[in-house]
Amino acid sequence: MKRALITGISGQDGSYLAEFLLSLSQPAYEVHGLVRRSSSLNRQRIDHLFKRDQDAHDRFHLHYADLADASSLSSLMEQLRPDEVYNLGAQSHVRVSFDQPLYTSDVVGLGTLRLLEAVRQLNRTQLVKFYQASSSEMFGSAPPPQGLDTPFHPRSPYACAKLYAHWQTVNYREAYGLFACSGILFNHESPRRGESFVTRKVTLGAARIKEGLQRKLVMGNLDAKRDWGFAGDYVRAMWMMLQQDEPGDYVVATGETHSVREFLEVAFSYLDLDYRDYVEFDPKYTRPSEVDVLLGDPIKAREVLGWRAEVDFPSLVQMMIEHDLELARREKYALGYQMV
Repeated sequence: MKRALITGISGQDGSYLAEFLLSLSQPAYEVHGLVRRSSSLNRQRIDHLFKRDQDAHDRFHLHYADLADASSLSSLMEQLRPDEVYNLGAQSHVRVSFDQPLYTSDVVGLGTLRLLEAVRQLNRTQLVKFYQASSSEMFGSAPPPQGLDTPFHPRSPYACAKLYAHWQTVNYREAYGLFACSGILFNHESPRRGESFVTRKVTLGAARIKEGLQRKLVMGNLDAKRDWGFAGDYVRAMWMMLQQDEPGDYVVATGETHSVREFLEVAFSYLDLDYRDYVEFDPKYTRPSEVDVLLGDPIKAREVLGWRAEVDFPSLVQMMIEHDLELARREKYALGYQMV
């Protein structure tokens, strides 16, 4: 049985990756997740993993540690001695990174370096494979399509921190022979995406408008274009990278781009609404330096890994709308019940 350690396990990607690894039988996985200690729990995305069949439950474990604390990472690495480490932990909201640049840089950039160093120490006595969640935001204003040969031009503190983490991963591979891979993932969404992220803000807002729970949806730049895929598809690519004979870097994307305006149009149309009747603009939701177009070239992932996105853009939006419509209906019912 293989043992995997996932940072950021309570996030969107971490929950899907844990779910995927626990579903495998050849090889079977024991999954360990890193969580930070706080006064309130934020584990809705992984609660269901504790309620699976007994075998899967017995193979799923959480541990307290922090990417900002090198000693906790080293201690946990020595205790668990994992075969695979997936670094998905981050302050991942790009707009927030402008407001909290130091914290973002510490956790996203230096946090990766702390983890790499802990992996390097353990790798002296056993083979440890490392996956780094790099980001399409590293390309920033580079012209599309963006692939492995495209020069990076980050346009946010988050993107700069991710680029630092990406190059440290490459450096540890080349300097120490570490089996370290970077997946440069383009935007990937799901019903588990945080409510402050633009796609989830749209689908939840549209659903609440449909149910009469809110009147308007306030947005920023509607003309930004992104290469959107389904997070559940993208975690398969992470795992595939660590199953190869040699480590490397990969772009993971659909190869299609859509604007925020298109996302709004598709989402609202599923509910028989016209987004133009409900959406308002507020400059506070724009970035100081905008990234206009992100469009990935996933040719290496297709040819080497045999990976392709299975969920297309309309299906992704529909999946998210249906989930959030159910949430809005529950909210409406609860409010009605309280009024009675």
